[in-house]
Amino acid sequence: MSPFTGSAARTDRWRHLRVDLSDGVATVTLERPEKLNALTFGAYADLRDLLAELSRERAVRALVLAGEGRGFCSGGDVDEIIGATLSMDTAQLLDFNRMTGQVVRAIRECPFPVIAAIHGVAAGAGAVLALASDFRVADPSARFAFLFTRVGLSGGDMGAAYLLPRVVGLGHATRLLMLGDPVRAQEAERIGLISELTEEGKADEAAQALAHRLSEGPALAYAQTKALLTAELDMPLGPAVELDASTQALLMTGEDYAEFHKAFTQKRPPKWKGR
Repeated sequence: MSPFTGSAARTDRWRHLRVDLSDGVATVTLERPEKLNALTFGAYADLRDLLAELSRERAVRALVLAGEGRGFCSGGDVDEIIGATLSMDTAQLLDFNRMTGQVVRAIRECPFPVIAAIHGVAAGAGAVLALASDFRVADPSARFAFLFTRVGLSGGDMGAAYLLPRVVGLGHATRLLMLGDPVRAQEAERIGLISELTEEGKADEAAQALAHRLSEGPALAYAQTKALLTAELDMPLGPAVELDASTQALLMTGEDYAEFHKAFTQKRPPKWKGR
């Protein structure tokens, strides 16, 4: 994402999210615990805009997405979103659905790894936010549910029909998106939906540890790896290998590549600069 900005000033306060920045790690917390962190129109918009802003600033090297209270995220708020959409016309509904998709694209396209720290419920849009993340760190209380068909909508919401088969395979994705049944942590780990299963109550701690590990690594190499993983999902082998070659050639002109060789010969850890 381009680092160039226009006239808009940096956002000092996010009304619908809690955002903490420390040592290159952003922790973004959904904080409506009384509603199991159900999403509102404002929360979607803040997530979309925050990810774009952090991507431009280039100060963040990893991001943790977490939920306060008893669960990660129960999906869209039944009253504030589902109730409100019943009175919208087609153009308004299209604007809303495009916005939710923009959040998923922002997670996939931002130049830093995103780690979802999951405990309790991750349902509906909450499950898709976790799915779109690069890592899903969860404790045994985690349960995922893609509930869209349960409310009379397509299971392929917010890019779920694109992403889920690529994470767990077509068979599991068909079952999860068609039936909307909950998937508990043990099964989610077995089918590849969870990246790391922690001890009870340790998901946030493990996600922070992973984020800080990533923040201390070669940021540009991670950014290009993430970009290639997304770009090559639909490429034939030939164009994918060519894209890999051109990417590696560019990275080989960077400071981090030279720094690795220098550190190796001097028998010391590399000092990564992300350049």
